[in-house]
Amino acid sequence: MKLRLDKYLADMGCGTRSQVKKEISRGSVLVNGRPARRPEEKIDIESDCVEFCGRGVTYAEYEYYMLNKPAGVVSATEDPREQTVLELITGSQRNDLFPVGRLDKDTEGLLLITNDGQLAHRLLSPKRHVDKVYTAVVRGRADEEDVRRFREGLDIGDEKPALPAQLRILSAGEYSETEVTIHEGRFHQVKRMFQAVGKEVVFLKRLRMGALTLDPGLAPGEYRKLTEEELRSLKTEEC
Repeated sequence: MKLRLDKYLADMGCGTRSQVKKEISRGSVLVNGRPARRPEEKIDIESDCVEFCGRGVTYAEYEYYMLNKPAGVVSATEDPREQTVLELITGSQRNDLFPVGRLDKDTEGLLLITNDGQLAHRLLSPKRHVDKVYTAVVRGRADEEDVRRFREGLDIGDEKPALPAQLRILSAGEYSETEVTIHEGRFHQVKRMFQAVGKEVVFLKRLRMGALTLDPGLAPGEYRKLTEEELRSLKTEEC
């Protein structure tokens, strides 16, 4: 694939198109060892060697990161008041990353960060019912009646009831630990489902989304690139 030189550099976070053009005119950009003079010059992303201000710039069309989102950070590309999940991704080449879906500010766990809009659309499409698995600690004793009501689908105040979901009780008491699998992604869905059965969520963490499972070695706030196997499984499952 070939791209304009200014787009190539802007995509890789070297600056805006206008900033990149200025550096090209200054002779700060080399293509295959020679100074580039035209921002519209076509670059073969597979074979050409590009340097910007003395450093090599390798083109990455797509990037995929698994983030263990910590509480207190918002799932957004930018926010004037809050820290965003993108601010945690410091090793990216791309400047067009975004979170796939969102987790509430106080919710932890698996969040996919990418610039692959097609994959994101498939994962988030309501028609595909991609599984999302959470661990939830709730105030109140969870019981088999809750399991049944989750399985039948709950009225959470929307026009349509929530789709049937799986509730597994890990421990029950004044505070109950549970695992919940839902197949859609409505606003505050897990919290609203528990509210419908008289429970309050006090801790929520996403463990899995489709074929992607949170790496237990990632501490809150840590991230890593997806492995080839993880990416292949994610794309194969959602084709």
